[in-house]
Amino acid sequence: MNYGFIIDNRKCIGCHACTVACKAEHDVPVGVNRTWVKYVEKGIYPHTRRVFSVLRCNHCEAAPCVEICPVTSLFMREDGIVDFDSERCIGCKACMQACPYDALYIDPQSNTSAKCNYCAHRIDVGLEPACVNVCPVHAIVSGDMQDPDTEIARLLSRQQVTVRKPEKNTRPKLFYIDGDEAALRPQEAPPRNEYTQAEQVTGVGHFAAYAEQLAGLSNRSLRSKVLAADERKDNAAASAAKNNGAALAAPRRTYDAPHKGVLWDWEVSGYLWTKSIAAGVLFLPLLLELAGGAALPDRLARAAGIVSLLFLALTGVLLVKDLDRPERFLYVLLRPQWRSWLVRGAYIVLGFGSLTTLWTLHLFFGDADSAAGAVVLLKALVMLLGGLTAVYTAFLFAQAKGRDFWQSPLLPVHMLVQSALAGLAVLLLMGRLAELDVSAQLLPVLQGGLVLHLGLLLLEFNLTHVTADAASAAALILRGPLRAPFWSAVLLGNALPLLMLLLDGGGLFLLPACVLVLLFALVMEHVWVRAPQLIALS
Repeated sequence: MNYGFIIDNRKCIGCHACTVACKAEHDVPVGVNRTWVKYVEKGIYPHTRRVFSVLRCNHCEAAPCVEICPVTSLFMREDGIVDFDSERCIGCKACMQACPYDALYIDPQSNTSAKCNYCAHRIDVGLEPACVNVCPVHAIVSGDMQDPDTEIARLLSRQQVTVRKPEKNTRPKLFYIDGDEAALRPQEAPPRNEYTQAEQVTGVGHFAAYAEQLAGLSNRSLRSKVLAADERKDNAAASAAKNNGAALAAPRRTYDAPHKGVLWDWEVSGYLWTKSIAAGVLFLPLLLELAGGAALPDRLARAAGIVSLLFLALTGVLLVKDLDRPERFLYVLLRPQWRSWLVRGAYIVLGFGSLTTLWTLHLFFGDADSAAGAVVLLKALVMLLGGLTAVYTAFLFAQAKGRDFWQSPLLPVHMLVQSALAGLAVLLLMGRLAELDVSAQLLPVLQGGLVLHLGLLLLEFNLTHVTADAASAAALILRGPLRAPFWSAVLLGNALPLLMLLLDGGGLFLLPACVLVLLFALVMEHVWVRAPQLIALS
């Protein structure tokens, strides 16, 4: 068995009966939806057309939400339905980042993820989904696609159908007959806060004040800065169409469900920053020592171990705080789903923390002449797990298939370099404060790292982005609402410290240069986390 949906746009009248039936069947709170209808209007009066698009979970054959879920809260049944178990969900919101179709939400009552589950409880007793039963024009067709006698199988064999975002290779099982690209591709008709029938300024529960989250601005500033460009584009297109006597103008979205806003915010940015310091302060000096450099002075090495453990603990606090069900955080370790990089990352961090503790205890109490082989092995493992701690989030972001900008092949290198820069800055600061001169040993590496990081940024924003969503996120960073923090981080967190260190070496400017590197590394992490989440997925 392999269940799927067909939405027949030749019949759909945009009545919202499916939305209401779904809410009634599953007691879905106001402000969030398992299925919803988007309106897109095309043309200019009197040559206009309104397109309806029913949106919901696509029950993908290769569901990215199932792969990224760390606790098997989301799972695929034998009949192909992607279902969920709210009793296992920890509220990490990774599934929402992974879904290219914006199908999941956090239930404001249970603080766990939810979505269309094909009314699995009805399927199990031989009934159809509630939305199929209630549709007055039979625009929604469900059934087993492998059974040739079902209506859905016959339609699939006879009609030309389309799916949303086939380039994602998720193999969705929600098909559209006569689907319109303007309705199925989000950027064809960008979202708004003000629609013909409604205004959407705030959500409920987890999504309250989502408009401020969308760009970190007030509602008024949001409308003027984020939406004005789209409105100007629409007005210009309409004017051009009138002047040219054309019958069509740019399509525009006139009704939709509320935007979910930024899901991973400052907690995730902060955890990336603290994690980079915890890893960089240890793995980089050990790597330099392995490459033939001098070891850190004992006092500084011990301090580095303590600092690493402190920032690793802070990383754990931020990770737990970001969960909507923080009391379930141990499920990641006790009920792991091993394909998820959230689980792999948790064990990497746990292993790195354990080995760092052993290494620090050895530095304080160990005998330098005893068990030399074990010490070398411990160094190698700390260095290896430190590097993995620095970069594993890049692989987690790669699993977030809904956010194209995070799919960059440069992201692991970016995170490794960021961690190295943070670790070097902390070591140089501690060395200066402890009156231990390590500038000759570490300063050239910091200077080279800053040059490398600037080169990575130059490469990232000059390469052709594979998808329109990735290019849009890059534009938000370079020229949009995130341009101020981004360029501040580039100029004040990279270029200025590099200039200060080149001119002054390890002199008076060393401390302020290192402080700038650390502070604006946090700003850069926040920009990278936030930008792709401002791109609409539906």
